[in-house]
Amino acid sequence: MSKSLQIAKELPYLRRYARALTGSQTSGDRYAAATLEAILHDRALLDDDLAPRLALFQAFHTVWQSTGAPFEGDEVEGIEARAQDLLAQLTANTREALLLRALEEFSFPDIGKIIGVSEDEARELVAIAYHEMSRSVQGRVQIIEDEPLIALDLKSIVTDMGHDVTGIARTHQEAVTLGKREQPDLILADIHLADDSSGIEAVGELMKDYPDIPVIFITAYPERLLTGEKPEPAFLIPKPFQEDQVRSAVSQAMFFASTKTLQA
Repeated sequence: MSKSLQIAKELPYLRRYARALTGSQTSGDRYAAATLEAILHDRALLDDDLAPRLALFQAFHTVWQSTGAPFEGDEVEGIEARAQDLLAQLTANTREALLLRALEEFSFPDIGKIIGVSEDEARELVAIAYHEMSRSVQGRVQIIEDEPLIALDLKSIVTDMGHDVTGIARTHQEAVTLGKREQPDLILADIHLADDSSGIEAVGELMKDYPDIPVIFITAYPERLLTGEKPEPAFLIPKPFQEDQVRSAVSQAMFFASTKTLQA
């Protein structure tokens, strides 16, 4: 496979990472596009001695770090404005290291190569990120999941993080009824539900009433939701998932949430 095809194969995952990092599809895609433009302008930005995925993420971080701060110079409001305020309070490189580890599953040595630190520093950054983000906000989480064991596992992880679970829904109708009865600060949703209905459609119906609530989708095929052809979720957990992936995604989503019920 040619280098360009290998890079193209990794683009959906770079876009997923960029959106989770910025908290915005628009801003995330802007950074991903800027990375490709920079590579086209200067081919040396892509290190041929590294695996294509590692080289692409390293190039992204060269662009990301060169901007100084996310959203700089933008007119932002709502979730992005809240994100911008909170980002200024975090230790440099902590969220980047956390996402690279928990969401993209890079090793600590690779994280070091991507963001330009040692392996030990990468480990420390991830630990700092969990500590800082876990105390940022706490809220109410709705779980939409038709597999009982998975649902209970998710509930256990979320409650251990200090959040409250409003309930667990197994179908589209249960999800909508629960969401309208108990307004959540975050929705954690499977894609395929017990009655063959769509978790995406259930979430879409709830978002008509709560447009600013962040959503985390769980799917075995995240690339199917990262096509660039329509609005895409910033937070995706692949199945089967690890606890760290859930913790990271929930922390990220809560971090960017703008609902008034959150305890900042």
